[in-house]
Amino acid sequence: MTEKILTTRKNGMIVMLISILLYLAAIAGVIKGAMTGTTILIAVSIIWLIVGILPFCGLKVLNPQEALVFTLFGKYRGTIKEAGFYFVNPFCNSFNPAAKTKLNQSGDVGNDAKKSPFSFGANSQIQTERVNNKISLKIMTLNNNRQKINDCLGNPIEIGIAVMWRVKDTAKAVFNVDNYKEYLSLQCDSALRDIVRIYPYDVSPDVDTTGDGIADDGSLRGSSDVVISRIRDEIQKKVADAGLEIIEARITHLAYAPEIAAAMLQRQQASAIIDAKTMLVDGAVGMVALALEQLSENHIVDLDEERKAAMVSNLLVVLCGNHDAQPIVNSGSLY
Repeated sequence: MTEKILTTRKNGMIVMLISILLYLAAIAGVIKGAMTGTTILIAVSIIWLIVGILPFCGLKVLNPQEALVFTLFGKYRGTIKEAGFYFVNPFCNSFNPAAKTKLNQSGDVGNDAKKSPFSFGANSQIQTERVNNKISLKIMTLNNNRQKINDCLGNPIEIGIAVMWRVKDTAKAVFNVDNYKEYLSLQCDSALRDIVRIYPYDVSPDVDTTGDGIADDGSLRGSSDVVISRIRDEIQKKVADAGLEIIEARITHLAYAPEIAAAMLQRQQASAIIDAKTMLVDGAVGMVALALEQLSENHIVDLDEERKAAMVSNLLVVLCGNHDAQPIVNSGSLY
């Protein structure tokens, strides 16, 4: 289906004024016909009072960044996109299958119907909701629910994304899919799952995330820009037939699933402790080597191998210990 833009003139105000004047003339005709007994005048006036409502049905007001898709007896007639006050064929219907669909997105939030003040009975109440068949051309933000997905290592993670999108082709959006809002939501979930399962949560060895057969350091936590770019491209590829354009996508939530979050936190803590201890030991070994070297060069004291080993052990305990050392002063012999 190809979008066809209608160049209808904005003559809604003229048609409305003419219809009102004709209605007033018909009312005057009925009164005058009744006074003069002119049957033909009365009949013509009554007929116009009955069918004169049709021009009012063809009046359409279109706001900026909105569109109306018209069908006539089941055939697509075209789309109006320019803001204005229009008069169209009264028998044309504005068509939007996603008019009642409510998603967690900007400009379309809330499922509560407007309640009528009129009620029948103690527990019954009429609920009405105004259906707007206009298609918004504004940039919308879809914030889908968080999903639990296994990364490439099999670890369950929770991730959520926000997608900025808009309708680019109204004909494709209305006629190519059953409901373009639900279609977009479903394709966002599918694309997110397809991309996330390629990456590990954190950098892991021997993992190829680019598909070139070479291990790399890509990860969901460290390569968020690359990951979200691939997610956006994947969503755009899936919704192109629905006439939608994906402007941007962002990760709004990323964490391990609750069932493994505690274990993964302990793993990260252990890794951090190991890295810190390694750095501490490297520094302590260097300090001990420097101390022995300066003692030997300055001939402060000559130590045999056994005494050097004891000194190295004591210095490493002092430098690598978690608590401050308690010195013991030997006031007797050298040893």
